[in-house]
Amino acid sequence: MKIHPDKPHVQSISAYGPDWIQVANEKITRSVLLDSRGKRLDWPCNRFEDITAELFEQLAQWQPELVIFGSGERLRFAHPSLTQALIQQQIGLETMDTQAACRTYNILAAEGRYVAVALLMR
Repeated sequence: MKIHPDKPHVQSISAYGPDWIQVANEKITRSVLLDSRGKRLDWPCNRFEDITAELFEQLAQWQPELVIFGSGERLRFAHPSLTQALIQQQIGLETMDTQAACRTYNILAAEGRYVAVALLMR
């Protein structure tokens, strides 16, 4: 699916598929962390079972309004013990499959919200 942002000055996901996303002109096939202000980090997590609290602690340090967690091909929720850093800083967390997370991230980023997304590709 090809998608276009409303505001080109925010980091957006320009296209995506079942196990990849495109940011600018780069196709990304590994799990990744992004935010609407331009931060991007590779996330060394290949499976849902590999998720650790450190992921959410790192996202909490960015201090976004909201974190969107794309849990892969299907919806799976991280255990609350993993998301304590977000809870303690009162940062919202929404979980959805990765493709839905891409769409939601783009909408919120285009609205000017400071949002971060963690995308699990598998």
